[in-house]
Amino acid sequence: MEPELIADYECVVGEGPLWHPGERRLYWVDIPTGRMFRYDPATGSHEQFYQGEVVGGFTIQVDGSLLLFMARGAVKIWREGELTTVIEEIPEEHNTRFNDVIADPMGRVFAGTMPAVDHPARLYRLDPDGTLTRVLDGRGLSNGMGFTTDRRGMYWTDTYRLAIYLFDYDQNTGALTNERVFVRIPEGEGLLDGLTVDADGFVWSARWDGGCVIRYAPDGSEERRIRLPAQRVSSMAFGGPDYGDLYITTAGGDNRVENGPGAGALFRVRPGVLGLPDFLSRIHVK
Repeated sequence: MEPELIADYECVVGEGPLWHPGERRLYWVDIPTGRMFRYDPATGSHEQFYQGEVVGGFTIQVDGSLLLFMARGAVKIWREGELTTVIEEIPEEHNTRFNDVIADPMGRVFAGTMPAVDHPARLYRLDPDGTLTRVLDGRGLSNGMGFTTDRRGMYWTDTYRLAIYLFDYDQNTGALTNERVFVRIPEGEGLLDGLTVDADGFVWSARWDGGCVIRYAPDGSEERRIRLPAQRVSSMAFGGPDYGDLYITTAGGDNRVENGPGAGALFRVRPGVLGLPDFLSRIHVK
């Protein structure tokens, strides 16, 4: 399971890898530089296709377009180089940005934020009709999310609290209840970042400043870890024809002396387990 270097754009914060099932390509972002990239494993080619406003996270819509979650709480649809505004701004988030996001089975999107100067991080839910609901408040830093294979639970990461939480999830309403700790890590072992769930129901978590991704069993015990040549491992996603390829993003490409020779690059491993297709968002423009 030696990580294979796929693309190296020396990302400052490479993040949010997501497999596009319609195009059979992998998409990812470099958050602070406002860049987005895509990789076609069939040809081995990759490119930067977007340069603009900061994108903290994104989902893929049912029509194949990208739903971008940006600074100031803005949400926009990217389609063939054109941006269409869904939400211009969330006034309470004018001095921060969205971070990790995920679509749910019904096409809603859970979207977390970075903490602002005047308030902690939050988690929002954006419904297909454009209704925005604040789901969690007073948190550290909203990060990686994923759903249990039976769609009855949702994992959510609070980076600053060093924990992954598990909620009961109601697919019909999008409600989250019964919060409890799934995994908590000790101080000094890095920070919990992006997350994905594989077809066996195991949870993969990226370890920022820990140089690895870790696979946790459903009971929260560590099953394995994969080392990367970069300290700041940010996120991962399954893709490929059989969802057997695990793509891993890293950060710190602006300082490889401290962050490692592979910092800021995109890697791929074949872990011997399969992932699941990510859900597609169904957000309408009002």
